Amino acid sequence: DVEVLESRYPVRVISFGVRRSSGGKGLYEGGSGMVREVMALEPLEVSLVTSRRVGRGPYGLSGGSDGALGENWWIGTGHQQRRLEGSCQMRIEAGERIRIMTPGGGGFGIRSASTADGTLMDR
Repeated sequence: DVEVLESRYPVRVISFGVRRSSGGKGLYEGGSGMVREVMALEPLEVSLVTSRRVGRGPYGLSGGSDGALGENWWIGTGHQQRRLEGSCQMRIEAGERIRIMTPGGGGFGIRSASTADGTLMDR
């Protein structure tokens, strides 16, 4: 919960929401990832241990496409940005932010063209 995080650590949660269009396409689309952005209120040591940041996103099955890869970003006070590795440790200063974008789920099945009456055919 945002309130718990902010009450236990010197941070402000800037955003916490759904990562739109991150799920793989298919007859059944993969689930959406999340976006979380946290700003340090004082200097902090930050450790990230995340996966699916390089290579391939979560696998699609039975013809569905893969979900989006996750991303981690450091955002400075002067709007500088730097992409972070999946696993890293760093010190950030007050006012700097960390944005974590989790991967989307893989899609399932093949969604084919619609018929003349507008209904979708599946395979």
